[in-house]
Amino acid sequence: MGEHTRQEEKEEQSTQKEQKASAENGGSLLPADQNERFTTRWEEIQAGFVDEPQKSVEEADSLVSDLMQRVTNGLSSERERLEKQWAAGDDVSTEDLRVALTRYRAFFDRLLKA
Repeated sequence: MGEHTRQEEKEEQSTQKEQKASAENGGSLLPADQNERFTTRWEEIQAGFVDEPQKSVEEADSLVSDLMQRVTNGLSSERERLEKQWAAGDDVSTEDLRVALTRYRAFFDRLLKA
């Protein structure tokens, strides 16, 4: 059981580092490597439009759905982590709350501009 707890702590620290880096890099909603993969895939889809427009639109729909799900999961995980800390009576650092609010603001702004 102790080993499982250490693993969870490592994962949470990794998640917190990613969230902080995201907030510092303009509030990106996904880690940089995922951003790159989605961008590359989007470019491939666009390039294929001339030869297969219907297939490109179908792939775009799938890609956007996947992206939305990942962003939603990320925001939900962050909220759950904060709620666990609050429920346990732990103080949540102002930095953690700042990162969370920055991510929500970035998501909110992007939704409004869409």
